[in-house]
Amino acid sequence: MKKTGLLTDFYELTMAQGYLFHEKNPQVVFDMFFRRQPFGGGYSVFAGLNDLIDDLEELSFSSEDITYLESTGLFHTKFLDYLSSFRFTGDLYAMPEGTMVFPGEPLLRVHSSLIEAQLIESRLLNQINFQTLIATKTARVYLATGQGKLLEFGLRRAQGPDGAMSASRAAYIGGAGATSNTLAGKEFDIPTSGTMAHSWVMAFDSERDAFERYAELYPEKSILLIDTYDTLHSGINNAIEVGLELKAKGRSFGVRLDSGDIQYLSSRVRERLDAAGLEDAVIAVSNELDETIIEQLVARGAPVDLWGVGTSLVTGGSDSSLTGVYKLAAKETAAGFEPTMKVSDNPSKTTNPGIKQVHRFYGRDDTPIADLVSFEGESWTPGEDVSFFHPDTDYRCFRLREWVKAVPLLQPHMKGGKRIGTCDTLPQMRARTLSGLEEFDDSFKRLINPHVYRVSITDVMKQTKLKMVTRFLDERPVDQ
Repeated sequence: MKKTGLLTDFYELTMAQGYLFHEKNPQVVFDMFFRRQPFGGGYSVFAGLNDLIDDLEELSFSSEDITYLESTGLFHTKFLDYLSSFRFTGDLYAMPEGTMVFPGEPLLRVHSSLIEAQLIESRLLNQINFQTLIATKTARVYLATGQGKLLEFGLRRAQGPDGAMSASRAAYIGGAGATSNTLAGKEFDIPTSGTMAHSWVMAFDSERDAFERYAELYPEKSILLIDTYDTLHSGINNAIEVGLELKAKGRSFGVRLDSGDIQYLSSRVRERLDAAGLEDAVIAVSNELDETIIEQLVARGAPVDLWGVGTSLVTGGSDSSLTGVYKLAAKETAAGFEPTMKVSDNPSKTTNPGIKQVHRFYGRDDTPIADLVSFEGESWTPGEDVSFFHPDTDYRCFRLREWVKAVPLLQPHMKGGKRIGTCDTLPQMRARTLSGLEEFDDSFKRLINPHVYRVSITDVMKQTKLKMVTRFLDERPVDQ
């Protein structure tokens, strides 16, 4: 998609014009974070950063964009001239893609002028919210398979072409091993996979003929769809005959189920294949699968080798969006950067102030213990007693001494509007996801009622937050 600045909510533009006319355009810091885990889960997988950086490097307003804005009658020439030469010139700090992330901690932070930070808000949230949601869904499905072979088959059910491409990318980061989306394979160098549809089988005079013709053309990749007519009385019989011919030539093959009782059918099909001497034949399944269904099939011993998941993988299924938000955390004054915060009657919506870093603390077995949100520059030494305060209250706290390292998660990715260094490859991002899933205790990865991973704030941040809230309450007018 063209990197036009018009991909933003309209009020970002009206506010930006107001900032320009009132000469209120200080340097600021914004945080992006989310408020709750999707799918009732215990973790999320951060994704979408590289696409966002690409967008920010190329972001501009064309002459056609300016003409459109002028036609609304709301924007003055001074502001339109400003937009005509607009480029993002800020800095971006973020966690690496594929990192396990949790509610309440900054996934990224933006340092720029107020106008620049405002104009990129909607695009930033669009990229990160969607891809993080899909990467997270995929990781859940991947774990449900027992870390088996997972294929993303969602192109035809995705939310338009842009959604399909972003979903294929994010699904690969989340653990899918291949995609059916050919363009995603080309653009992102993701392995592609696909077999046949029922229409292939129905296009030939017989099921056996359809299987034979396919095996002739693709002898190394013959996975035959056996449920077009009758899985156990027709499909598997014809597939076995073709499979034996392939085996005699030193080739392997597989079958796919796309309907019916997957547990029952896969078990009967496995028995038939093994009895025919085709123990190496793989069984692939599809048909409206999600992590809950897959987990049940795996628990009951369904002999499935390949899992093709489409709709729930690329749309989010039961959860349609990540609750990501973008909030002002600090602004420049004559005395330097001053922390800012949103205050709410709902404590969970009162934000944490200031320029922040997130440290992940690890125990002796290299397992993450908790994340600590601090001000930039705070640090600790192993063996030191570190206090972790609940972000929503002023009394809940635990102290940690048995830790071996604290890893800062927010790293610089853009300086002056330009990318720093080279981007990780998608395989590197995927490997980070799989490694992160291995690191965390299984209690955080349960599909139902997972353990809550702790995200806390430091004592210094807690004290700053309390002072700011108290000052706000003291300055608030008394109700008459």
